[in-house]
Amino acid sequence: MKIGTIKSILVTGILAAMAMVNPAPMLAQQTSTQAPVRQIVVSLEDRKLALIEDGQVKKIYSVAVGKPSTPSPQGTFTIERRVVNPVYRHGDRIVEPGPGNPVGTRWMGLSTKGYGIHGTNEPKSIGKAASHGCIRMGKADLEEFYALVQAGDQVQIVGTRNEQTARLFEPAPMQTTDKPAVQESKAEPAAAPTPAGADAAKFLEPALFTIAVASLR
Repeated sequence: MKIGTIKSILVTGILAAMAMVNPAPMLAQQTSTQAPVRQIVVSLEDRKLALIEDGQVKKIYSVAVGKPSTPSPQGTFTIERRVVNPVYRHGDRIVEPGPGNPVGTRWMGLSTKGYGIHGTNEPKSIGKAASHGCIRMGKADLEEFYALVQAGDQVQIVGTRNEQTARLFEPAPMQTTDKPAVQESKAEPAAAPTPAGADAAKFLEPALFTIAVASLR
């Protein structure tokens, strides 16, 4: 057997032994690629949806929620189905994908039957209590959100504002700019009032004297 071949076998054996003795680097690499933990919080009172990843708010969206006669369900659910360009079916009505589709271009079905997060063909309803119970999103927001979530992600729908939703959706305080410094204009000193009466004569004496001296030159 050639020396080069022997060296190659020895190196391979040593590396294999090191991997068995110290598997930590491999485990660390697997851990670093672990998917983030996502949570979706919908506030019916605020009509907003927050996407949270690993405890950090990633994005907040305005949504439409159920109207009083057909309220949105409350509780904790999961996303069970994700569909691109869904076909809308309700009773005998069927609407193919397109601009007139009531659920828009994306559907994310929840673990409570008949409810989901989807688009709308009524964009003016966003920000209102206007749906049949589902959570509606505008087209651009919907498609962005759809790409960020997966089946199995938790969805919490909250009816009345609580501490969590108040913290998530409380409007940020208005940024106040510093008031411009008041610049005081440097006023010219006021002219001394012209004396009257006997004092006027005293006031004019120096001037008359100056004129008299000048006339003698």
